Amino acid sequence: MLPIPANELNGSGALGPYWTFYHAVVAEQLRRWLPERPCLLLDLSGGRGRWPAQAAGAGHHVIEVVDFRRAPDPWLRDASNRIRRVRADDLGFLPDASIDAVIAEERVLSLELMAESTMEDVVRVLKPGGRVLACVDSLVLGMAIMAEQNYWAHLCQTGTGEVMLVPWPDGSITRCFTSAQLRELLADAGLEVEWVRPRTVLSPSTVDHVLAADTRALNWLVRTELDAHPDDDDTVGIHLVASARRPK
Repeated sequence: MLPIPANELNGSGALGPYWTFYHAVVAEQLRRWLPERPCLLLDLSGGRGRWPAQAAGAGHHVIEVVDFRRAPDPWLRDASNRIRRVRADDLGFLPDASIDAVIAEERVLSLELMAESTMEDVVRVLKPGGRVLACVDSLVLGMAIMAEQNYWAHLCQTGTGEVMLVPWPDGSITRCFTSAQLRELLADAGLEVEWVRPRTVLSPSTVDHVLAADTRALNWLVRTELDAHPDDDDTVGIHLVASARRPK
C-alpha cells in the first residue's frame, strides 16, 4: 500500500472515499473482535473514537478514559447509560484484574511514547483471559512523514530495530512500529499475541476505483480486506493493529 500524505491523514481531501472505507473496516473489525457476552470494556482512545458507542450498542459497559486536555466530541454522548467517562492520565483509579477487555485505538500507543509503561498498566487491570485490541502508527507511515520533511539522515537509520520517534509538521511526535516491534511490546508486557496485521492492505487507488464504479461495493471491499491474511511479519499500510490475550 502506498503511503498517504500527512495532509490527508485527517480523513479529508482527495482520499475521502478511502477514509470512508477505512472507518468501515475499523467498525467491522471491532464488531468481530468484541466479546459475545456483555462485559466491562476499557477504552483508551482518549475520546477521539466511536468505539465506546459501538461497544455500548452491542450491550457492553465501557469505561472511557478521556484525554483530560480536551472536551469529548458531541457525537460521543451516550444514550444507553453504558459508558462512563473518566478524565485521567493513567489507570491508577482502576483495581487489579477488573477489566474484561481493553481497546487502545486511535494510535494511542504511538502517541504515548513510553508505550511499555502503558501496556504494563493495561495488563495489571486486565482479567486473566482478557483481551487487548491495539492500533499503532507503522514504520511505513513514519518513513513517509520524515521523507515529506526531508529528514533523509533519519531515514538512513530506519530498520535498525531501534525505537522510531517521528516529528510531525505540527510539532507533535509519534512512535512508529514494525510488526515485530508491536508483537514484542505486547509479549514483553506478558500478553499472548493472537495476531498482528496492517489495518488495511487495499490501496487508496484500488478503493477509489472500485467505489467509483459501484458505491454499493463498500461492504464487499470491507469483507475482502478483513478476510485477507497478510504476513504478519510485513510492515505495510499506515497503521498496524493487533489482538492479544492475558494468559489465564
